[in-house]
Amino acid sequence: MTTLLIFIAVLAVLVLSHEFGHFIAAKKSGMRVYEFGFGFPPRAFGWYRDPATKKFKFVSGKFDREQAPATVYSVNWLPLGGFVQIKGENDAGDIASDSFAAQKTWKRAVALAAGVLMNILVAMILLSVGYMMGLPQATNDMESVDNVKDRRTEIVQVIAGKPAAIAGLVSGDVILSVGDIANPRLVELQKYVNDHQTEEVVVTIKRGEEVFTKNIKPAIYPETGKAGLGVGIAEVGTVKYPWYKAIYYGVTDTFWYLKEILIAFYSLIVGFFAGAGAGDAVSGPVGIAVMTGKVARLGFAYLIQFTAMLSLNLAIFNILPLPALDGGRLLFLAIGKIKGKPVNQKVEQIIHSVGFTLLLLLVLAVTVKDLSSFRGAFVNLVNKIF
Repeated sequence: MTTLLIFIAVLAVLVLSHEFGHFIAAKKSGMRVYEFGFGFPPRAFGWYRDPATKKFKFVSGKFDREQAPATVYSVNWLPLGGFVQIKGENDAGDIASDSFAAQKTWKRAVALAAGVLMNILVAMILLSVGYMMGLPQATNDMESVDNVKDRRTEIVQVIAGKPAAIAGLVSGDVILSVGDIANPRLVELQKYVNDHQTEEVVVTIKRGEEVFTKNIKPAIYPETGKAGLGVGIAEVGTVKYPWYKAIYYGVTDTFWYLKEILIAFYSLIVGFFAGAGAGDAVSGPVGIAVMTGKVARLGFAYLIQFTAMLSLNLAIFNILPLPALDGGRLLFLAIGKIKGKPVNQKVEQIIHSVGFTLLLLLVLAVTVKDLSSFRGAFVNLVNKIF
């Protein structure tokens, strides 16, 4: 149940911040916002604040939002995202002064892009707050210990079928010792394992509050001739800065992560069209829920980082020039500006509707993949809930 609640909280932060970006940009541009919704319709319930009486009024799922004197805030039955319905957004013929269609192109562009910008801002805030509290970070190349505490050697990847995986080690495990070397540095660990490639290596592991020992026989890698346990290792420490440096690094790291995610997206798209497929690089709601649970168990600092990364991934995904996404709507806006007149509204709506349907089918396909890949973890999650 805890995992589910944390996942819902993370999803709410990402979705509501994104939609709030659209909402506040539209409001500041003089547009009327009919509805601000969490999840996709059908609507479960909603409410609005009557500007005349200053009282809140609750509405049913069938309530006509256009009849409300103020924005309707709603919770909807499909919790896979959210939306903001702006007057005239889907009606180029609506030329009322408070409609989307009546605004200048740059105002409409800002309203469409504001969700993405808000997700980037959320990542900056999360990383900045995280650095004030202390964030786990790879410290392999950080010789200065002024801002690094609790330096440790941590497993960041376990390769299936290799000795570490067979021994039951998992990502996030901390290596307390190998042989007679306590708190080994990365180079020390690699050298010890290679020097003892014909014997079982005694490895002491810390997982959460649990400490245990495993005897692991290294595997020889033909490519290098060296021995290994079949894990990806990083020297990790808790990096903490004073507030002014924390904000600086929160902002600069956000742009660094954006660059890296863009490169990853590019590689994913190129690989897809080259026939490589998406593989395990793409996860849907089930996969993200399972990963959220795993990250949350590592600690609050890890959850902050994970949420920041999800926010940046959401920003980049939404700005892609694909139908039904913010980037797709910006593309049609740009085409209309170049042509000197808006794209035919019916044609654009059909394209966005088809795109939205394909997007839902993609989510369904990825969810099926996730149910297969994370079957054990998902069953455990369901059992804990019910």
